[in-house]
Amino acid sequence: MALIEGFRVQNYRSLHDVTLGRLSDFQAVEPLTPLTVVIGKNGTGKSTLVDAFGFLSDCLIVGIEEACAKEHRGGFDRLRSMGVLEPIRFEVNYREEPTQSPISYTLVIDVDETGRPFVVSETLEQRGHNLLTPFLHLSRGTGKVWLEQRMADKNGRPYVYSRTVLLTDSRQLGIATFGTIDGYPHIARFREFLKGWYLSYFTPDAARGLPSAGPQRHLNVNGDNLGNVVQFMQREHKDRFVSILRRIAERIPGVTTIDTHITEDKRVLLRFNDAGFTDPFYAQQMSDGTLKVFAYLLLLEDPDPPPFICIEEPENGLYHKLLDTLAREFRAHATGKKNAPQIFVTTHQPYFVDALAPDEVWILEKGPDGFSTVRRVSDLEIVRNMVAEGLPLGGLWYSDYLDQK
Repeated sequence: MALIEGFRVQNYRSLHDVTLGRLSDFQAVEPLTPLTVVIGKNGTGKSTLVDAFGFLSDCLIVGIEEACAKEHRGGFDRLRSMGVLEPIRFEVNYREEPTQSPISYTLVIDVDETGRPFVVSETLEQRGHNLLTPFLHLSRGTGKVWLEQRMADKNGRPYVYSRTVLLTDSRQLGIATFGTIDGYPHIARFREFLKGWYLSYFTPDAARGLPSAGPQRHLNVNGDNLGNVVQFMQREHKDRFVSILRRIAERIPGVTTIDTHITEDKRVLLRFNDAGFTDPFYAQQMSDGTLKVFAYLLLLEDPDPPPFICIEEPENGLYHKLLDTLAREFRAHATGKKNAPQIFVTTHQPYFVDALAPDEVWILEKGPDGFSTVRRVSDLEIVRNMVAEGLPLGGLWYSDYLDQK
C-alpha cells in the first residue's frame, strides 16, 4: 500500500507554505511516519490542514470547481491565503512500495478571467537514482502523458514513450481521465490511492440514526451506516468482529456483546448488551465515547482498509484514560502489517500524545504574519533527550517544553 512521505500545501487559507515530511530523497529530513499526529493551539490551522487533504481528494472525485464550492469552503477566493495572489499548490511525495523510488504529484489551481477555478498545471513523476521518469505533465489542459508498454527492454525496464494530449475540461484532473485508461499504470494506481483517502467526520448523533437494513463493507465518513457495517462483519468476518468485541470489553467495562436488530420496517438497530442488565441498550442510548471507540476499532479492522485515514480530534467525548490506548491502537494498525493504512491525526490532548514518539508528532503554530508554521518534535534536542529518559511526551507538551524554539 502506498505511503505518503511528504506533503506540501501553499496558499491554502492559513497554510501559506507548510511542508510535512520529505519531498525528495535529496532532502536531509525524515519522511512521515505511518502514524503522524499534529498538535497545536486553537486557531493554528489544524482543521485547515485536515481540510487540505480532503480538498485534494475532492478535486479528483467531484472536480476542482465543486471541491472549492463545498459549503464549508465557500469558493476559491475564501480558500486562497489572504493577501496572496499566487495560485494554490499541493505536492504529495509517496512510495508505492518501500523498495521503489518515490513518486511526486503536484497540482496547481487558480481562477481564470471569469473567476472560475481551473487546473493551472498537474504533474506526476518518479524521482530517484539520479533519474527522473515522467508519467503526466499538463499545463492548462495540454501536455504529455507517457504510455508504459508491457514489453521490456534488454535491462528489464518497460518501454515508455510520450503522447501529446489536450483535455477538454480544465476543471477536471488529468489523473481522473488517464487513470481509467489502460497503459498508464502509475497514473491509475495514484488515482486509486487518492480516491481511497478516508477523512473521518464521525459524529455519534449520525451513528444513532436508523439506516435501512443491509450489510455494507465500509464505514462512511460520518458513521451513519455503523449498524450496516456490523451486519457485514458479523456475516463475512466473524473472527475480526469477535476481536473488536473483546477489545471493546477490555476498554469499556460492562459491554459484553454488540449486534444488530432489524425492525419491522427493515431498519437496522445497533444493540449493546451489558453484563449487569437483562435488556440490551441501543445505540440511541449509548454514550458518545462508547460509540466513538467502537467506530474507530471497526474502521481499523476493515478487511480492505483505506490507504490513508485522517481523523480530527478523536479525543472528543472520550474518557481521558482511553486516549493512550487509542493512540497505541492507531499505531498498531498503521505499522502492524504490509497493507496497513497510514493514519494522520490532529489532537489537543496530552494524554493521547503520551503514547507517541517525537518523530511521530508535529507542532503547528501561528507565525507573526498570521500564517501557520510547522516543525517536528524530534527536531527539539531537549525533548528527545527527556523522552529518552522516560518522560512522557504529552506531559512535556503540557509543561510547555514543546514550545521551545
